[in-house]
Amino acid sequence: QVQLVESGGGLVQAGGSLRLSCAASGRTFSRYAMGWFRQAPGKEREFVVAIRTSGETTRYADSVKGRFTISRDNAKNTVYLQMNSLKPEDTAVYYCAASSGCIYYSDSYCKNPGTYDYWGQGTQVTVSS
Repeated sequence: QVQLVESGGGLVQAGGSLRLSCAASGRTFSRYAMGWFRQAPGKEREFVVAIRTSGETTRYADSVKGRFTISRDNAKNTVYLQMNSLKPEDTAVYYCAASSGCIYYSDSYCKNPGTYDYWGQGTQVTVSS
């Protein structure tokens, strides 16, 4: 069982940076790949990126490529999303999620939100122009 809590969201100006954190409870964090998703009002939930226990990452969504970086610290049971050069279109609620299957399956599998077993409550990111 895994419980996830996101933090680090807030209001920033375009061009600014934020670092999101997702802390996991329990002692089985290293058994899960971790993904970041985001959802803007009226939009479908969008896959951002995921990272496996080894540190291997999936491809980033085209909309964030070159600006966002995912990392994890297994000793601290925490995954991070560093977001630079933020744009107003990045405004959304950001969710972290845990997947046991993503450890073993393809990047396409990891992009499917239906394959994630646990979800955090989300943290709001608002980028003003």
